[in-house]
Amino acid sequence: GPSGCGKSKVLRMSAGLERADSCSVSVDGRDVTDSKPSERGIGIVFQDHALFPHIDVSGNIEYGLRVRHVNRDGRRARIEQLLETLDLAGFEHRKPHELSGGESQRVALARALAVDPLIILFDEPLSSIDAALRKRLRAEIANEQRRLGFTAVYVTHDLEEAMALGDTLAIMDAGAVLQCAPPEQLWENPATVAVARFIDRKSTRLNSSHGKLS
Repeated sequence: GPSGCGKSKVLRMSAGLERADSCSVSVDGRDVTDSKPSERGIGIVFQDHALFPHIDVSGNIEYGLRVRHVNRDGRRARIEQLLETLDLAGFEHRKPHELSGGESQRVALARALAVDPLIILFDEPLSSIDAALRKRLRAEIANEQRRLGFTAVYVTHDLEEAMALGDTLAIMDAGAVLQCAPPEQLWENPATVAVARFIDRKSTRLNSSHGKLS
């Protein structure tokens, strides 16, 4: 959906960072509307990655584990596992300013994965990155999601990006979901004039060669 339509607000309400006025949030059939963010089973990767600048890679990944009072050995084992899984071994003592855009993206993903969430929310994580790097990181996110098997909700205003990544797309405008459908169905059979106009205005075509996010 376009900027300002409510995409990021939906993510923030889902994660418990903002309170919903008149809806409920359920995760795996469990109502978490009144639960603390740490109790929802939801991780979030922000647009600017939001890494702690004064803490190294290990410390950033460890943060959620400390909040949940995981013991030292458990924290160390989980950090080592994630560093290996996301090809970050050897980066544990680097500070965020010493990382490339792709490395920062993987650290943010590792931090979100550290506490084994059921869902990871991505809030336009690639919007401030140049086009060539954006396509490469987009493929990396899709590959990691497929390999690790977590459920992802990915917010973007870029229809091409949504078509390349999504198994199911929800088109939003003015705080409402206009249509929710697989990419092919949405492209071929827009449910409303507003959806048809949004797709036409973006003037893109489905690229089926990319991986899909659950």
